[in-house]
Amino acid sequence: MKGIGLTMIDVLDTNVLVRYLVGDVKAQQEKAVFWFQEARSGKRKILVKPIVVAETCFVLEKFYKKTRSEIAESLGVVLCQRWLKVEDRSSLLGALDFYENKNHFVDSFLLAWSVKNKAKILTFDLDLLKLASC
Repeated sequence: MKGIGLTMIDVLDTNVLVRYLVGDVKAQQEKAVFWFQEARSGKRKILVKPIVVAETCFVLEKFYKKTRSEIAESLGVVLCQRWLKVEDRSSLLGALDFYENKNHFVDSFLLAWSVKNKAKILTFDLDLLKLASC
């Protein structure tokens, strides 16, 4: 509901981001492009949540057979757009570097977030512990 003096923000779903990047459903890709153009021009505010980026990585890798390098590059371009409100942008961009180097996206996000925030990762995952101690 839009109230007086309140600014509305739309939250992006994974399917919109996937359609934008892959373009396999042209009508949906065109709609995604339209929404992004509105955001670029200031007519719409779009929020990108980290969970959507994680799911997008999973979908692009598992169902569209994209390489981690392709995924990291294309998502990096999108996440750098200042006309998008990207929640925890710097951690997400840092996560793409770890992800591209063969780490699971969630582990990559935790690594990037912990480095940024000088935090320790509590985990039983020995591989993640090794990465976190580097």
